[in-house]
Amino acid sequence: MAKSISKPIARLLLFGYGNPGRGDDVLGPIFVEKVSQLKLTGMSCQHDMQLLVEHVTDLDEHDQILFVDADMICKEPFEFSTIKAQKDASYTSHALTPEALLYAYQQVYRRGAPEAFLLRIRGYRFALGNKLSNKAADNLNVAIQFFCQRHMLRP
Repeated sequence: MAKSISKPIARLLLFGYGNPGRGDDVLGPIFVEKVSQLKLTGMSCQHDMQLLVEHVTDLDEHDQILFVDADMICKEPFEFSTIKAQKDASYTSHALTPEALLYAYQQVYRRGAPEAFLLRIRGYRFALGNKLSNKAADNLNVAIQFFCQRHMLRP
């Protein structure tokens, strides 16, 4: 069973990533934008098109990281899991996995990476120029409700 993010939020970074020009791939950034409107104490929000080694500095000074991404093969409406630092094939590429970014953090700061989670929201249409699909938007809303329930908040 995946570990839930505990309340109160203590220096939580929400990091959504995805390409807004590729339909449902924008789910991560939209999630972060919507949750940021809650203005939770101790929460920082960031989004980008992909995870880069430069983002290792963004992880510093946070106790927990929640990475949020669209996924075309995860179960509906989303999958939530704990992740750990891990060197993988993306470690030396320009776009990193969350695990490889955590590994890079450990290499740069010479200490353990923050506790980290991955929220993969099911998407369906990822072609260039697609708009967010209705089904993916529904999955996004369920994922936001999940996050809010973990923190006893109203979406």
